[in-house]
Amino acid sequence: MEASDVLAVAMVGAMVLLIFVSVAFLLSGLDDLFIDICYFCRAAYRRLFVERLRVPVTESALLARPQQPIAVMVPAWDESAVIRSMLLNMVRSLNYDAYHVFVGTYPNDEATHREVDAVCALHPNVHRVVTPHDGPTNKADCLNWILQGVKRVEREQHIHFEIFVMQDCEDVIHPLCYRVFNLLIPRHDMVQVPVLSLLPKWHQLTAGHYIDEFCQLHYKDLVVRELLNRSLPAAGVGCAFSRRAFDTIAEQNNNIVFSVDSLTEDYEFGFRMKEYGLKQIFAQVWVQEQRELAAFPSPNLVCVREFFPSNFRAAVRQKSRWVLGITLQGWENLGWLRGIATRYMLVRDRKGLLTNLVNVLAYLVVFAVAGMWLVNHFQPDSYRYPALLEKGTWLWYVILANSVLLCHRAAMRAYCVYRIYGAQQALLSLPRMVWGNFINFLATARAIKQYARYLRTGKLIAWDKTQHVYPSEEQLGGTAQPRLGEVLLQRQLITQDQLNDALARQRERPSALGQILKEMGAIQEAELSHALGAR
Repeated sequence: MEASDVLAVAMVGAMVLLIFVSVAFLLSGLDDLFIDICYFCRAAYRRLFVERLRVPVTESALLARPQQPIAVMVPAWDESAVIRSMLLNMVRSLNYDAYHVFVGTYPNDEATHREVDAVCALHPNVHRVVTPHDGPTNKADCLNWILQGVKRVEREQHIHFEIFVMQDCEDVIHPLCYRVFNLLIPRHDMVQVPVLSLLPKWHQLTAGHYIDEFCQLHYKDLVVRELLNRSLPAAGVGCAFSRRAFDTIAEQNNNIVFSVDSLTEDYEFGFRMKEYGLKQIFAQVWVQEQRELAAFPSPNLVCVREFFPSNFRAAVRQKSRWVLGITLQGWENLGWLRGIATRYMLVRDRKGLLTNLVNVLAYLVVFAVAGMWLVNHFQPDSYRYPALLEKGTWLWYVILANSVLLCHRAAMRAYCVYRIYGAQQALLSLPRMVWGNFINFLATARAIKQYARYLRTGKLIAWDKTQHVYPSEEQLGGTAQPRLGEVLLQRQLITQDQLNDALARQRERPSALGQILKEMGAIQEAELSHALGAR
């Protein structure tokens, strides 16, 4: 085959690819535009009719609400590098008393055992739950065994947990996060707070692209999703459930709460909840009176933050798990649920299987068009092949529309990042968008390969976890609040014996530490209020 023939075949292929990519881009862009229109219409309505009547959430109002017992579930496989730091920061920074932490580990992970046991020895409200089999299995399996450990502690200590919270081993939790859960449950059966990235260095494009994607999802998209569908996919982090939710799901699923057939059991859990009529809410809560916190650039926004992978290979591995669980396993396990709004959201979730590939294919089209132009420019006497794109054709107008939609998507992403992180990160989101396209392309290709192997062998896909990094003490900075007992001791308002007695009573009957001290007669209401305000 002569060179001219090869070029002719390449032109035909490029034209087919151009048409396919352009149509896919147009449909996806119109979908995103619809979500943005819904967001701004909602924002305008709330500003005109809701905001002036709404009472702002204050820190004092959250603190005044009686505390419900909370069980925190933390699945851990090969997390010895971060789990102790995460747990210690959690117990010293959370502005909540009536909670117990249950860390799920595996028999063949001795290093993680030692780190968790070191924290358990210091804090009696931290427990280690060991699965009956070696790991890794998957996150859902570990969570199911953690729930068995929760039930055992309930029997032994006569506690009845009303709220169940899912956290990961790398989470940095806002001090008032559990106060928000305590406020909204049991009126709602699931509460999801925003999950955002801790700031990496400006040149770390891989870690930085998580900032952009999570800002867009947790500042804008989930707000619209709740509006249109009254349902949310749980993020598996910073997510709380009522006891009624777990009991209902277990009753309908042979006493199994989390599906072990999925790598994103939390995502599917949200759809199951709507199916059973359980109420969900995305809690984008901005709290007044909140002090500055070093790890929280927007300290008034109650959320969960964490470091995402800065290594390219690790990011591909993590995101391939998400793609596999949400698009492929979600399709297999959930199918197409009832309701137009629900099916529309499923289409949005699953379109990534196509658009993640198309985004990079678009670069190939650009290279093909540029290559043809360069050949004709530097070799004027060469054969003049028909232009791939002629002005005035339908394809010309489709590409013009796609150009406008692309600029709009980039501007919306930058806007969402700006609202949380400021102007510098908003500008950096533009080059990171291109870098993120390549990460998503490789992650999708890897997910398809893994799923094909599963279909061929029938073997469940194991927990392909990411190595986590936890922020240093300097990076955490102001997230660590002194515990109420520490403040009272420093002010000499109570003695160490009184504090030990109150903590013992709290373990027997979970309640706010301040309330217990008042019942003991160790402290007066005015003294307690001043101590809480000093934290």
